Amino acid sequence: MIYYLLHNLLPFKQELLLLLGIFILLLTQIFGGKQHTEWTLQWVNLLLLIIVLAGFWPVGYNSAFSNMYQLTSLNAFEKSVLAFAAYIISLQGYNWLQRFEHTYEFYVLVLSSLLGMFCMLSSTNFLFFYIGLELSTLPLALLVNFQLNKKQSSEAAFKFIMSAAFASAILLLGISFLYGLSGSLNFNAVAAKLILNPFSLVAFLLFLAGVLFKVSVVPFHLWTADVYEGAPISVTAFLSVVSKASVLFVLLNLLFKVFYHLQSVWHIVMLILLLVTIVIGNLFALRQENFKRFMAFSSITQVGFILVAFLGNAYNASTAVVYFLVIYLFSNLAVFGVITYVENAFDKQNINEFKGLYKKNKFLSWVLLIGLFSLAGIPPTAGFFGKFFLIMSGSENLNYIPWITLAAVNLIISLYYYLRVAIVVFDNNVEFDAPTIAIPQPIKLSFIICIVGILITGVGSWIYHYIYSLTAAAF
Repeated sequence: MIYYLLHNLLPFKQELLLLLGIFILLLTQIFGGKQHTEWTLQWVNLLLLIIVLAGFWPVGYNSAFSNMYQLTSLNAFEKSVLAFAAYIISLQGYNWLQRFEHTYEFYVLVLSSLLGMFCMLSSTNFLFFYIGLELSTLPLALLVNFQLNKKQSSEAAFKFIMSAAFASAILLLGISFLYGLSGSLNFNAVAAKLILNPFSLVAFLLFLAGVLFKVSVVPFHLWTADVYEGAPISVTAFLSVVSKASVLFVLLNLLFKVFYHLQSVWHIVMLILLLVTIVIGNLFALRQENFKRFMAFSSITQVGFILVAFLGNAYNASTAVVYFLVIYLFSNLAVFGVITYVENAFDKQNINEFKGLYKKNKFLSWVLLIGLFSLAGIPPTAGFFGKFFLIMSGSENLNYIPWITLAAVNLIISLYYYLRVAIVVFDNNVEFDAPTIAIPQPIKLSFIICIVGILITGVGSWIYHYIYSLTAAAF
């Protein structure tokens, strides 16, 4: 009996661990009395690490709930990537979470959002996918409004809720059209009935628009900068890395498996959107003075480059995107980690307020520089190799090479605004206007993880080959 239960529950190990964590937090909040923040931080971080490791436990292919849920080695790895990003964000928010009076609630919402993302990644049915998407989105709306004493946070939450609701309505309309077309919500059944005609084209475009809202592709990006600026910095990092990565992981599966017969259409759509997204993201990033708004448009540009890979074949595109998102995790969180520490310790948010940081804290400055270089794609950082594989994947289709070349030229523009920030930080003519404070060990650990990750994922070719082997097995 015990063996039977373990055998049947093992495929849900990561989801069950998240549920266990949520229940413990809720019970501790109800019956635990006074909060023990330090203890909570430690055991939740340990739980996230266990979830990361659980993703590498080999279980083969499994399905459940009338084949609405499936577990493969690839989506188990993707879940581990998301959990590891959440772990790093938790470490980086150490200062804030220690003095935050709603630590339990913060982690309940983070784990709930992760649970929704995990459901999305394992879904093989549009209904299950939609439930996972909403479960991941609703906690984020509450997290954005967690600075209850700030009007800006409430305004950001309102904009996020309205944008998310609008996107969900469009997406749900697209799903209803797909159901009317195929008579089923199962991915395979929809794919079998999908042919290129006006009805299926409208259904696909509605569905795609709803999904692209979640990753801030232009012109569905208007909520991003305001929400990033108004949300607590740890929540902004979660939105920028974990939320976007989860949707992009799912989008890979949907485009190459469900909408494969419409490939000639969505290639053109993706080509137009990626060019507009890269150009708009670059132009607006040049103008930003607030660091969080700067990172908002930086993330929009990065998504534009990710879309380049979608123009290639399923194996290379999926490998390049997953590989780049692993690199993006380390690179973006290296930058966000420094921003988080400086904002929480010194209440500084604008780029110019980081002037002379190198004179006061060399370690922070180098972490920020390496993260920025990786986002810009400067060798030998991992970001260079990540963008190289994205562009190589898209270049497989020779018809798109002139347009992909145009996208690659935009790397020069992005290089300018990333270097602009680096010059501000390393300005020796200005003294950083804040005292030197020792960096807490959890935050320092997060920086070391990010820097090591940026270096190893770039030079470690085995990581790319490992992801390719997972992709080949999944597709």
